[in-house]
Amino acid sequence: LQKSLNGIFGADKYSRARKEVLTYMFSRPMQMALYFCTGVVEDETLFRHYALNVPFYTHFTSPIRRYADIIVHRLLSASLGASSPIRMGKEDIQRQAEHCNDRKMASKRVQELSGDLFFSIFVRVRA
Repeated sequence: LQKSLNGIFGADKYSRARKEVLTYMFSRPMQMALYFCTGVVEDETLFRHYALNVPFYTHFTSPIRRYADIIVHRLLSASLGASSPIRMGKEDIQRQAEHCNDRKMASKRVQELSGDLFFSIFVRVRA
């Protein structure tokens, strides 16, 4: 797909803008990852990572970025015996995961609307 897209971007002064807009539009429909507590969710197909083709996957980044990453780090540390167990029940963890998902979806929606607004202004100015 990327190879096909590179062929249509062109080499004029708007090629970079076309590339960014089209890449954004093609990646937009991809399903967002959701946080959940494995002790609450029974459908193990939700644990898999499609693109990496692995049956069990946990995503986290540096715990300085998102609260969900802090929770994942703490849970992994406790499960490996490197720290004391977390004093949260699985229902509490699931509620936190749902809250993080809600905030992430709201943030993504605002980002999309902002992009739509910018694109509309860009098209109006160029027309």
